[in-house]
Amino acid sequence: MKKLVFLLSTVTVLLSSCSTETVELAGAGATFPVPYYNVAFEAYKAETGNIVSYGGIGSGGGIRSITEGIVDFAGTDAFLNDERMAEIDEVIHIPTCMGAVVLSYNLEGVSKLNLTGEIIANIYLGKITNWNDSLIQAINPDVTLPTKKITPVFRSDGSGTTAIFANYLSKVSPTWKDTLGEGTALNFTVGVGGKGNPGVAGTVAVTDGAIGYIGSEYAFSLGLSIASIQNSKGEFIQPNTASISAAAQGDIPADTRVMITNSEATGSYPISGFTWIVVYKEQAYANRSIEKAEATVELLHFLLSEKAQSLTETVHYAPLSEAVIALTKANIKKMTYQGNPIE
Repeated sequence: MKKLVFLLSTVTVLLSSCSTETVELAGAGATFPVPYYNVAFEAYKAETGNIVSYGGIGSGGGIRSITEGIVDFAGTDAFLNDERMAEIDEVIHIPTCMGAVVLSYNLEGVSKLNLTGEIIANIYLGKITNWNDSLIQAINPDVTLPTKKITPVFRSDGSGTTAIFANYLSKVSPTWKDTLGEGTALNFTVGVGGKGNPGVAGTVAVTDGAIGYIGSEYAFSLGLSIASIQNSKGEFIQPNTASISAAAQGDIPADTRVMITNSEATGSYPISGFTWIVVYKEQAYANRSIEKAEATVELLHFLLSEKAQSLTETVHYAPLSEAVIALTKANIKKMTYQGNPIE
């Protein structure tokens, strides 16, 4: 009799485990965090069995996708402003990691290069057009700069990477602020466009004399040279885990919607930023199931875990601070399904 009970219990457990269905989640948006999401979502799948697909279509495309109710979450490097937030159902911003927007260049024989925000702005405004310009040479006294035309490369699609880049330049260059200004899509009048971070990186890689702003991992993966950028302390800084993390020192608002460019912290890389996943606070939309809602919350908690955060440095990003993780966990607790908290 005991053997029969044991066998029945075993069968029950097996049937229960077999009935657990894999949940598939879909996201779309920023290309900036794609290298990190590739490894993090694979780790999540290995741990839970759930599958996450993510399309790197640009931050603007991601926000459009979630507002149209066709994805479970959006990826963006540019937080939604108050005006945009008022136009849609309530959303929550979930920072997942930090990264750097780097200035990669293709200049034979030049392995080290310093740039200031003002010089970068003038390059993209068409005011500095040659690599041996006296302003560039002045801050690179030990570098022989060639007489070569500069080809600036920019994002042709709606881009959070552009938003971080433009936010930084608007802080350091009054001329930039009064002309191109800020936003995810700007009216560039010089240079050539590339779609997504891969498009810009690829164009820089094959264009002699080119310079482009891209997520750091894209530069590392193609072996592109990366300029050191002068921060608010006057230091010329390369992007790495320490310099990106330093940029996030200081007060972070409860909703985490903040740009951390041009930080006043010593040793900080000045074009650093958070990348966010944006989700609806109320998860019962577009006929979504409770299982999808629960899996979404589970995914967000996983991305904040020590395991997932430790993956950031393997692909040239930086982990979130404990303070930011605490704020984010509190925001996740606000998520509901049909008005009820999601456990």
